[in-house]
Amino acid sequence: MLESADTELTAGSVSAAAAVEEPPDEVFEKRGMGVLAWIGIGWLSLVVLIAILAPVLPLKAPMVGDYLHPKAGLFSPGHLLGSDDSGRDVLSRVVWGARASLLIAVGSIAFGTLIGGFLGLVAGFKGGLTDTVLGAFFNIFLAFPQLVLALTLVAVLAPVKPSGGASSGEWGHRILVVILAVGIVSVPLLGRITRASAISWSQREFVMAARAQGATSRRVMLREVLPNVVPAMASIALLGVAIVLVLEGALAVFGVSIQEPNPSWGNMIYSQLSNLNSAPAVWIVPSVLIFLSVLALNYLGDVVRARFDVRESAL
Repeated sequence: MLESADTELTAGSVSAAAAVEEPPDEVFEKRGMGVLAWIGIGWLSLVVLIAILAPVLPLKAPMVGDYLHPKAGLFSPGHLLGSDDSGRDVLSRVVWGARASLLIAVGSIAFGTLIGGFLGLVAGFKGGLTDTVLGAFFNIFLAFPQLVLALTLVAVLAPVKPSGGASSGEWGHRILVVILAVGIVSVPLLGRITRASAISWSQREFVMAARAQGATSRRVMLREVLPNVVPAMASIALLGVAIVLVLEGALAVFGVSIQEPNPSWGNMIYSQLSNLNSAPAVWIVPSVLIFLSVLALNYLGDVVRARFDVRESAL
């Protein structure tokens, strides 16, 4: 009788342990990204693909005006999305402008993620004096108004030339300067996010076990902590790209983004601010593209964060 009771108790303990070890089915059901996430991925893939293929697409020259059809409306003959005051094709300019806007957004966040992510990882993992020094560095940079700092860096590194127009070399230099300026601005924010995540993961049991087994600090940081910090970095990076797409428009308002006649989504909107009723397609089309791209990036950032939370809760 006692043996049967012990057997039942053991079986109950095993089943209880199995129930604790195996997360419920609802956890795995939440791992699906859903239709909206795939729509966002599809939209962003389309925008990136069109921007890459801009040189080979059958488009009008983005900087050459059709003086016979200025201020053409949507779906006008020869101008599917209309034309601006100088007759330049809006479709061509938004496609070529996507190259500049995406390069700035992705390049600056990639720069900020590499530098800020590395510094945040080191600060969160090392702790002590290293964390104090790097934390103070992040706080000092975050104390500066971000837009003012970006404007100052761009204005100093690449002052606006009054001549107007720019060669391909000057366009590339301008892109690099804006990427560097916005990337520097994003370093402390991305560093703070990575630092907080690294501090959390550095206290986990498997990290302690790796240290107890004699693994070097570098190996533990790169093999144990970094892979678990990456999802949080990816989530904030997607949100950062969305923010920079909007920030590029703000830089264009102050005349320190891509210079005319080279197009970007930001300077296309800025070009019509003085008279929104004149050729409204010039600012409406890039505004809609920015809105859809930012919406997709924000949603995908939430999806990455949610999937990361689900995985952590299932451990």
